[in-house]
Amino acid sequence: MRSFDAIVVGAGQSGPFLAARMAEKGMKVALIERKYLGGTCVNAGCMPTKTLVASARAAYVARNAGGYGVTIPGDIGIDMAIVRKRAETVTMEARNGLISWFAGMAGVTVIYGHARFESERTISVNGELLTAQRIYLNVGARPAIPDMPGIDDIDYLTSTSIIALDTLPRHLVVIGGSYIGLEFAQMYRRFGAEVTVVERGPKLASREDDDISDAIADILRAEGIMAHTDADRIAFKNKPDGIEVSVADGIAEIMASHVLIATGRVPNTDDLGLDRAGVAADKRGYITVDDKLATNVDGIWALGDCNGHGAFTHTSYNDFEIAAANLLDGEDRKLSDRILAYALYIDPPLGRVGISEKQARASGREIMISTRPMTKVGRAKERGETKGLMKVIADAQTKQILGAAILGIEGDEAIHGFIDAMNAGTPYPELKWAVPIHPTVSELIPTLLGDLKNV
Repeated sequence: MRSFDAIVVGAGQSGPFLAARMAEKGMKVALIERKYLGGTCVNAGCMPTKTLVASARAAYVARNAGGYGVTIPGDIGIDMAIVRKRAETVTMEARNGLISWFAGMAGVTVIYGHARFESERTISVNGELLTAQRIYLNVGARPAIPDMPGIDDIDYLTSTSIIALDTLPRHLVVIGGSYIGLEFAQMYRRFGAEVTVVERGPKLASREDDDISDAIADILRAEGIMAHTDADRIAFKNKPDGIEVSVADGIAEIMASHVLIATGRVPNTDDLGLDRAGVAADKRGYITVDDKLATNVDGIWALGDCNGHGAFTHTSYNDFEIAAANLLDGEDRKLSDRILAYALYIDPPLGRVGISEKQARASGREIMISTRPMTKVGRAKERGETKGLMKVIADAQTKQILGAAILGIEGDEAIHGFIDAMNAGTPYPELKWAVPIHPTVSELIPTLLGDLKNV
């Protein structure tokens, strides 16, 4: 049995950086990874998918260049093999960078294999037992596969397997109208595929407020993406010319060449042997943690997607920051201090921070709301991209910004004006007198705040 000061299971966006910080402090650390360093973000998430999004946008801009006075003779073609290779290159550069980083790092032993608990302080991997007084779990999540009639009979895609496609689907049917599904839907429509989204709920991106959700749907439908919402009793059947997707017992039947299942994710905790260590998890498999990411078992923490407190690269990295600050820097950092922000990378993107209008109204606060269509944003008009809107919610009593959304050109960047103000606790009236750069999307933040009205 080998002994370490700490064992980190999983090399996503928390584990490697925590291992490196502990090694800097002279600790002996084992970093166990089942497959690839970098986790979902590097290998099957942010990096490859946003590379694909960029290729899809290039195709969209080329097709619409005539409106800007730019003429491109001939048809716009898509070479999916090159598209795929470009995404693969970005992934491999990041993965190989991590491999090189750890190869030259004293104090960290990288072990590839499937880790399982044998007891509270013991992990087995590749037939070997490892022990440590501190164990950090960063095992991530994977695509969830729903129980639907016929799904086991078809050759479906997930968000992981679709990035390996090097041919263009004739008709891609996306099951799931949330963030992952919508990004792939628009991406493949821009590549040239026919695309249909099938969503069991009443709206696309149903987590968002109705005005934001409706605007997202309008953006996608304007590009020729079909959407079926309130789609219950979804079933699949192989046919000679493809896969038949039926909705509501055959009321709607769609013939797909490819089916993408994008109905959420499940944590990679089912084969971790949590019961042998006595680590508690909820009914969905997410490991239960306290405000400092500690599990119910002393000496074991859970970071990243597997704890259910944010399925994003930046929230996973923030889990590392919390754990490292508390362990190594003598700080008192808490999960509850985090203000959640995220983006939906359709084009134009949605940047979101804090709570929605629905959540604000449910909280019982006296609130103020302001919205502005992107048609009234100079930068958007100059770029010829005026889809979407800006929105902010504030507390009428405390004058604190509660949440904001920017669905529009550069919304994923402009939202940081709100993110920074909320993290600094800056009352919104102070931002009204900022002097922003013109012409930008962010320059409308003071104007948007100036239009706040009680509701």
